[in-house]
Amino acid sequence: MRKLFKKIGSWIRGIVDFFYPPFRKFMNIQFFRYGATGAGNLVFDWILYFIIYNFVLQKQMLNLGIVTLSSHIATKFIEFPVIFMSGFMLQKYVTFTDSTNRGHEQIFRYLLIAFINIGLNYAGLKLFFDVLHVYASISNVIVTILITVFSYFSQKKFTFKTQ
Repeated sequence: MRKLFKKIGSWIRGIVDFFYPPFRKFMNIQFFRYGATGAGNLVFDWILYFIIYNFVLQKQMLNLGIVTLSSHIATKFIEFPVIFMSGFMLQKYVTFTDSTNRGHEQIFRYLLIAFINIGLNYAGLKLFFDVLHVYASISNVIVTILITVFSYFSQKKFTFKTQ
C-alpha cells in the first residue's frame, strides 16, 4: 500500500511542480507544494461538505441519542476524518517526502498541529474581530495567512522533520 501512496504522491508532485516556475522568485518548491496541496485539500473539503450536508444529512439535524447536532456542525464532524487523512497523505507523500520520523509519529504530530490550528483560528478571530474590531472577512484572511505560515513551519520542523 505504501508503494501505491508513494507512486500517487509522485504523480501529484509532478503536476504541482509543473506550475511552480512562475512562483520560483517568491517561494521555495516545498512551500509551493505545501500551499498547492493545502489548497487542493481545501477544495476537496468544500466539495465533501456540500455533498454530506445536502445529500447525506439532507440539511437535517443529526440525533445521536444523548445529543443532537445541527446539520452544519454534524457535517464538519463527519468530514473531519476524511479531510484530516487526505491532508496528512498529501503532506507526507507530496510535500515532506524526506521526513525521517516514523509514520505513527507523523500522524500523531499532524493531529496535534491540526488541533492547535483550530485553537489558533478561534483565538485569532476573537482577537481581530472582537478586540481589534477588524471586519470579519478581513480577520479571517489575516488569521488564515498567519496559521498557514505557522502550520508550514510546524509541519516542516516538527511533524515531518528530517535529520
